[in-house]
Amino acid sequence: MNSPPLTVTAPQLRPPFGYIAIEGPIGVGKTSLARRLAQRWSMQELFERPQDNPFLERFYRDTARYALPTQLHFALQRVQQAQEVNVAQALGTTLIADFMTQKNDIFARLTLPEDEWQLYRALAAQFDVSAPAPDFVVYLQASPEVLFARIQKRAVPMELQISDAYLRALCDAYNEFFYHYDRTPVLTVNAEHLNPLDSDADLALLAERIETMRGRKEFFVKGTSL
Repeated sequence: MNSPPLTVTAPQLRPPFGYIAIEGPIGVGKTSLARRLAQRWSMQELFERPQDNPFLERFYRDTARYALPTQLHFALQRVQQAQEVNVAQALGTTLIADFMTQKNDIFARLTLPEDEWQLYRALAAQFDVSAPAPDFVVYLQASPEVLFARIQKRAVPMELQISDAYLRALCDAYNEFFYHYDRTPVLTVNAEHLNPLDSDADLALLAERIETMRGRKEFFVKGTSL
């Protein structure tokens, strides 16, 4: 009886971690990078679904009025996503996501006044499902000017309503969050001159940094690393 053919996977194409999250502010390239790395390492994808939030477009038009329902809807969405992470890990499936469930409070803290923040936390705690932290995080950074230009270029109607002030505050909030975040290793990547979507060489360069990183926190700029 003939034996089945052997399947050989190149070591460099095996996922270096079981659960990877790509994070960063809007327009920085999270989803595109997650898709390419998922293909490279044959990982299951888990994507954020902002289009499913019925309050988001109104939030961009009137932040103060719609911040609370927007954040509560995302908190509910995180329940399902946390369950998907738990199922994937229970099955031993490698997973890459374009968000972290743990970052939910970045947006709520940024947009809600203190009384609504306290209400949000009390309500969110009632249906919060604990999701395991990623094994590894890639935090993509870019200046507000670069992000604004990318948002204008892709021309998603509701995103075009994002103000410059909000985008700058969001970048600051992300930087503050990851300055203190220490649950898992974080590779902070300057995404302004790196183009892993269109450049196979850039994708390979970044993938190699992820595969070889051994510290808890590193900063990567194309051409150098810190």
